[in-house]
Amino acid sequence: MTAVSLGVPEVPARPIAERRMSRRIQVGPVAVGGGAPVSVQSMTTTRTSDVGATLQQIAELTASGCQIVRVACPTQDDADALATIARKSQIPVIADIHFQPKYVFAAIEAGCAAVRVNPGNIKQFDDRVKEIAQAAKDHGTPIRIGVNAGSLDRRLLQKYGRATPEALVESALWEASLFEEHGFRDIKISVKHNDPVVMIEAYSRLAEQCDYPLHLGVTEAGPAFQGTIKSAVAFGALLSRGIGDTIRVSLSAPPAEEVKVGIQILQSLGLKERRLEIVSCPSCGRAQVDVYKLAEEVTAGLDGMEVPLRVAVMGCVVNGPGEAREADLGVASGNGKGQIFVKGEVIKTVPESKIVETLIEEAMKIAEQMEQDGVGSGEPAVTVS
Repeated sequence: MTAVSLGVPEVPARPIAERRMSRRIQVGPVAVGGGAPVSVQSMTTTRTSDVGATLQQIAELTASGCQIVRVACPTQDDADALATIARKSQIPVIADIHFQPKYVFAAIEAGCAAVRVNPGNIKQFDDRVKEIAQAAKDHGTPIRIGVNAGSLDRRLLQKYGRATPEALVESALWEASLFEEHGFRDIKISVKHNDPVVMIEAYSRLAEQCDYPLHLGVTEAGPAFQGTIKSAVAFGALLSRGIGDTIRVSLSAPPAEEVKVGIQILQSLGLKERRLEIVSCPSCGRAQVDVYKLAEEVTAGLDGMEVPLRVAVMGCVVNGPGEAREADLGVASGNGKGQIFVKGEVIKTVPESKIVETLIEEAMKIAEQMEQDGVGSGEPAVTVS
């Protein structure tokens, strides 16, 4: 029987859901909202005043796929560094401003691509909205109204008793209305909470009550494992309904890890072109090879590959041959050896000790051919079971 090659898993022709049609803004060269692709953001952990360290971390974030980066600006030294950072960064820089309205003006003057303000903790901010709106309008600088459960205005906490979805939404829309009074609508909004259930409800309500683009985030999501789960659940629930225009996975981990998780979430929902994806079985008593080790070694060996490639690393005879045939490249392992599949056909059988080496060699051949054929750089996918 002739094997059928299914090739690279493509982004579905039909989206998982119709995107909520929001107002479009420009964060530097990155379009946000209005049907533009969902973008991945992160935030530097360096002192912004340390220009060299901050630019180095931005370069690392850029290499990991980050599209927009936010930098903290709690001091005058940080504000003084913004112009150099904004000019030299490879991706748009958003200044994160709390407490001091004067730094909003500094960030706008410095050429930051956008400014984030938190209405809950800028005490004198509201009296200066007219000035800020005019400065932002003059420079074409969008404003993100970033509401956080942990820094909600005391008036709203007294009204609602705690940071409820209703309280978060009221804070955001009230602040947006102050800008609207001065004809400024170049706005993006976030309403973050550490509880995914509250966060989902807040964004759902917000999406119904305004047409501004929305930045999704579970604030203080926690260490890498917990934060990844919470973010994936929350983002998946919203993005699967078309809600969300930018995302930031907040992890107690290096910023590049946030970006990797964010990209993977978008890929899993068909909202971003796929890169290297390892599909592997959880292993069981049928496995005749060390699936975990194979998966790790194949992933490490293919790290950095820029063409869309699907590789299947399978550990038993139940699903192994079928999964391997459906990939560009795969192996069905057992009895101390592995059958190597290319485009659905067995090309050779190798000892278990040669599986990883052979897969990497064949992957390089396929990648080279794809590049010669003009296949765009994308996101390889690997299956392991």
